[in-house]
Amino acid sequence: MSSEDDLSHLSFAELFREEANVQARVLSDGLLALERAPTDPAHLEACMRAAHSLKGAARIVGLQTGVDVAHAMEDCFVRAQGGELVLGALHIDELLRGVDLLLRVGGEGDVQGAEVANFVDALERVVAGEPAPWQAAEVATNIALHAVEKVTPRVVALAADGEAPEPSQRSAGGRVVKDPERGLRVNADHLDRLLRLSGEVRVEARWLKPFAESMLRMKRVQRDAGRSLDVLRDALTDGRLDERSHGTLDDVRRLIAESHRMLGDRLTELENFDRRYTNLAQQMYDEALACRMRPFVDGTQGYARMVREVGRSLGKQVRLDLVGETTQVDRDILELLDAPLGHLLRNAVDHGIESPAVRMALGKPAQGVIRLEARHSAGVLQISIDDDGAGIDLDAVRAAVVRRGLASAATSEQLSDAELVEFLMLPGFSMREQVTDVSGRGVGLDVVQNMLKQVRGSIRITHEPGRGTRFALHLPLTLSVIRCLLVDLGGEPYAFPLAAVTRTLELRKSQIELLEGHQHFAFEGRQIGLVTAHQILGTRVDQPGGDVLSVVVIGNEHDAYGLVVDRFLGERALVVQPLDARLGKIRDVSAGALMENGDPVLIVDVDDLISSVEKLVSGGQLDKVRRGAEAVKRKRVLVVDDSLTVRELERKLLTKRGYDVVIAIDGMDGWNALRTEPFDLMVTDIDMPRMDGIELVTLVKRDPNLKVLPVLIVSYKERPEDRQRGLDAGADYYLAKGSFHDEALLDAVRDLIGEAQA
Repeated sequence: MSSEDDLSHLSFAELFREEANVQARVLSDGLLALERAPTDPAHLEACMRAAHSLKGAARIVGLQTGVDVAHAMEDCFVRAQGGELVLGALHIDELLRGVDLLLRVGGEGDVQGAEVANFVDALERVVAGEPAPWQAAEVATNIALHAVEKVTPRVVALAADGEAPEPSQRSAGGRVVKDPERGLRVNADHLDRLLRLSGEVRVEARWLKPFAESMLRMKRVQRDAGRSLDVLRDALTDGRLDERSHGTLDDVRRLIAESHRMLGDRLTELENFDRRYTNLAQQMYDEALACRMRPFVDGTQGYARMVREVGRSLGKQVRLDLVGETTQVDRDILELLDAPLGHLLRNAVDHGIESPAVRMALGKPAQGVIRLEARHSAGVLQISIDDDGAGIDLDAVRAAVVRRGLASAATSEQLSDAELVEFLMLPGFSMREQVTDVSGRGVGLDVVQNMLKQVRGSIRITHEPGRGTRFALHLPLTLSVIRCLLVDLGGEPYAFPLAAVTRTLELRKSQIELLEGHQHFAFEGRQIGLVTAHQILGTRVDQPGGDVLSVVVIGNEHDAYGLVVDRFLGERALVVQPLDARLGKIRDVSAGALMENGDPVLIVDVDDLISSVEKLVSGGQLDKVRRGAEAVKRKRVLVVDDSLTVRELERKLLTKRGYDVVIAIDGMDGWNALRTEPFDLMVTDIDMPRMDGIELVTLVKRDPNLKVLPVLIVSYKERPEDRQRGLDAGADYYLAKGSFHDEALLDAVRDLIGEAQA
């Protein structure tokens, strides 16, 4: 599918809007570059061609206002190319205003002829060396913020002045060669689904290896059978066997040798196929993951102009230098970075960069520089914003802390520099006493903090008085694949995102202390609360296996806890699989994933987990780690559902209330479980492969040994006839998933079989 095909459904007005967005970016970037190097021929040519293309496109769609604006700008660039004009700051101001007008022509379409005439007149005056009428008042930040939109570059097939569009490459025969960097529209959900499927393909590819190993074992069995036959033949040689019996033994020996050879050949083919398939699956996964990545420059469009305009509105000269434009960033992270980076850049201009007079008095260049850099380092994305301004005025921060009642004057004097800087990240905290167009509302760094919390990133602020300030953001490379610590809880794996894990350690029970009724242990010079992960996540508690506990430390320096798990399973990179949206937010769980052997694993929501711990602590309900476990007979529940998320949700709820839960993946699996193990209750879905819930309930109620077993149906089918059909089959209770909530299921189970402990 070519990019032209992708745009075929758009109207001419929509095509012009796309063209205006693309060319406006070229003009904005080119004009900012020309402000530094006014005679640069490459940038002059790029700007002239962009204006020329927009003029032709506007003429095609009948937008005379667009034609007039683009023609005036094109004429200015042509004069600059001919050496008749050297572009200065005033020319750049007017030309950027023209870019804003072209965006409005392509977008809102409400540009009046008088406004265009005023622009053309102002541009002509500036070119002639006269001041523009609006110059004294209209260098406003909101122009840049309104006009420069973040748009993905697109290829648009519109002719300019009747000329055919220039392809990126053209062969001698006139055939257009497709640009390898061309862009196509891809639905984000489809892209996420592709990544999940490629991750599952990679998992499926791993299944061939154990199959090949089983065939290898079969080959060894055949070899041993052949050797045993040889021993038998030798033992019977001294006996009186007729010639026919000897012939039969020889035939059997030959057939075993032939099958051994054939199995060896097939095994070699399977191993070769396994290697190729595994490599291909990995390549497919890597390519799918790469589709989510975009160059950092795609998310920084308009920042250079915004910095320039904010600086001019404050009477400052500021330039933005971008480093690492090609650094690959996850699409979702790039979108989340938009507002935080904008706030940090405006903050740097407003609070960091000094006025030209002050800078020159300090021996600095009149123009301040802000450096925005993105790079990969040690498996994380590092984004830094550096300015060469005055640095952070810690005395002013201390005064603001006292003024806002966050600390007393005496306490503020005891705060270290690092502690003072942390106040900058508090919601609503601002150094300004009055609100301005640029700052004073105290929301900038709070936005940054919220974004970091959302993606589990971190920030470090450093400064040097008189030399500048640095904001360094550390972010995950992608939100689709996360590095996790796998732990075992009651025979099931759980994943903790490594970014949320402070430390893993082995703790002797003799090191546990009891303080104010809660268990603690010493960790890095402070006391950390100890909690059993079994109680929080509602998993089965196994018998203790010794005097040493496996502990995962989570939280921060203020709220940290040690979670006791059964054992560590190592680290894994997991492809995040969102849970079914119909389930809503599942407590203590953020998502799911598949391990390399195909087993499902739940990814823990650590923030939610800490909240759950705090609720239990405040309620005095925390279990204590014991040296032994009492043997308690618990009622057993069989959960039958083909949905992984529904199964896990029901299992978690019931296990947390003390029931012993066994799961089955469909009706047939559930029927086999019922015939081999005793249960006190069965909870089942209706729509399932191989055997649906109605068939399963019917079989249970017809079986003389199982007919007294209580049955609870939990289904998305909510119609009265569906409910009646389930009850007619023999179900004792029917619960609709549409109105499903925790207590509804637990109440139904208690009504049918009572509490968990007998």
